[in-house]
This record gives sequence, structure tokens and C-alpha cells, in this order.
Amino acid sequence: LHLFNSNKCPTSLFVMGDERKRVHNDYEEEQEDGRPQKIPKTLAEKDTKKRLIVILENANLETVKAGRNFELLCSDKHKKQLTKYGRDVGSARPDITHQCLMMLLDSPLNRAGLLQVYLHTERNVLIEIHPQTRIPRTFDRFCGLMVQLLHKLSIHAADGPMKLMKVIKNPVTEHLPTGCRKIGTSYHSDQCVNVRQYAKDGPVVFVVGAMAHGKVSVDYVEHEVAISGYPLSAALTCAKLCTAFEEGWGIC
Repeated sequence: LHLFNSNKCPTSLFVMGDERKRVHNDYEEEQEDGRPQKIPKTLAEKDTKKRLIVILENANLETVKAGRNFELLCSDKHKKQLTKYGRDVGSARPDITHQCLMMLLDSPLNRAGLLQVYLHTERNVLIEIHPQTRIPRTFDRFCGLMVQLLHKLSIHAADGPMKLMKVIKNPVTEHLPTGCRKIGTSYHSDQCVNVRQYAKDGPVVFVVGAMAHGKVSVDYVEHEVAISGYPLSAALTCAKLCTAFEEGWGIC
């Protein structure tokens, strides 16, 4: 089992099938109308414009050599390899990240241009997701997309030079608006809140754990809150965050 992170990527590139095209062409036919509007571009807009920023922490995105190709490490497909090398099977759950990204980027909040998403993997790779990115509907296509992203460090749009996904420099705090609120989410928090109270003018950051088990421990959050009295999956947490801000900002 050969594991790689994006900082030590091999020069070879895995492409689904024999096509040597950008992987976004695999789902280009599924493009929809209603792309995000009013995306902040200037530094002033990014620091002052109201928007929700979601950071998916501890995302399980890791490539593995399988024969002549590379695949996204997944507990369903690579259970034997994980067990052989003493890895926790629950640590290879890229499907959680897939579910979260679909919930976030398909939301009306994102279509309104009021959402920004970052991924921070368990292997310390930081990824910026452009709001106009359409996540592949099927998990296999998503895996192929993530393999190319981790090896090539960026994914371009089919109709132009825009980078829909790109690996960026750590730490994530360097890419956040100046002075914005940074809030962690945890079911074990003593403070259970209605998320709508954070839907005010200006940007706000929420950190969500994109892993099967455990707790996110990062030093940049100001405090942690629970958004429900019951344990929630990462995808449902993302959905509830988007819904709360849509209601608070009057987005239908």
C-alpha cells in the first residue's frame, strides 16, 4: 500500500478510462442554470460582504496505488489493505466529504453567491472550492475528480481557465476575512444554539468535521456550539447551516 499526499505527488496522473481530458468533462453534460451570483472578488468585498464560510476539517481524501493506477482510499474498496497496515477502516471515508459538498454547493445559499467552502484533509492538504463548482452526482466520478485534484493540484473549468478546485497554501486562516467570527460545531458542546442568530451582516466561519468519528480540534475557532440536541451527520450539519442562513438572509 503506497499512500501519497499532495505535497509529494508522483509525476504520473490517473485519468478515468483512456481519455486524457480534464476530469470535469466527465460531468460537463450535467451542468445546470442558476450559477452563483455576486461572488466577492476584491479584498474589501471578501472582508465585509455577508457570507457563510464552511471549513470541512479532517476530510478523508487520500490516494492509493492500485495496480498501474491511483484510486481514492475508501473503506469499501480497500478494507484489506487498511487492515493489513494497521489503519482504522473508519479513517477512509471520502463519501462523507462527497455528501457534504453536494449539500453545500447545491444549496440556494451557494446559488445566491453567499457561500464559500474549504476542505482541510487529514493529511494537511488545504483545498479551495469555487462556488461555481458542480460536484459529480456519482461517488465513482467524485473519486476520479479528487484523485486528479490531489495529483495535479487543480481542476479547471471546461469552458475557460477558471480553477474550480485548487490546492492552496496552509493555514486556512490566511484565506479568511479579517476579524470574522470562527465557530466550531460539536454535539458535545454545552451551548446549543439557533444558527439563525449568526446570520447577520458580515462573513462568519463554521467548522464542520468531515470524518466518521472523533472531534475536530483546531486552534483558530473562538468557541464551539451544538446546532441540535441530537447527533447529526456531517452532511446534515451542512444542510442545517445553509438552511438557517437562507432563512436569516431571506433566500428562497
